Amino acid sequence: MTASAFRRLLNWLDESETTSGKSYLDLRRRLVAYFDRKDCPAAEDLADETLNRVARRLEEEGSIEAETAAKYCYIVARFVFMENLRDRKKHALIEDREFQVAESNPLEKENERATREKRFDCLDRCSQKLSADNRDLILRYYIGSQQVKIENRRSIANKLGISVNALTIRACRIREKLAACIQQCLDVE
Repeated sequence: MTASAFRRLLNWLDESETTSGKSYLDLRRRLVAYFDRKDCPAAEDLADETLNRVARRLEEEGSIEAETAAKYCYIVARFVFMENLRDRKKHALIEDREFQVAESNPLEKENERATREKRFDCLDRCSQKLSADNRDLILRYYIGSQQVKIENRRSIANKLGISVNALTIRACRIREKLAACIQQCLDVE
């Protein structure tokens, strides 16, 4: 969070009163307690993420119309919680799969590795069939994670002079072409 975004957040939370950041600290403490009640292992990080998102929104929009600042922050916190929950489930599934793969027999591991290598070979071949612009777009579209990916996609859309939604549609069409080509490649081998 930039210094100007932080100042804007403090002013918005104070609602025209000067509390020297007490409202920020109080809200952060309450958000940490909220995430603790939800059994989140990184409650402080999630509270900070919530406040960072609110600050970013204030920076982008200039103001946020809400009954109270706290109510809006709790709405954002609920979304942060749901994303965190989804990520934890994903990680649990990945760990489960890794454990299952480790427990499987060596022949299954070898077959799985061979299949994965075939897919990568097919992906390489199919991506070479794309135009240079489409190949560059689809590679850049998936660079980064979370906020970095979002900012990257905004940047790509701006450079192309299209909306982020139009970029998403374009990437989806390229991905569909790649998927069809990869499936055809796998069926042949």
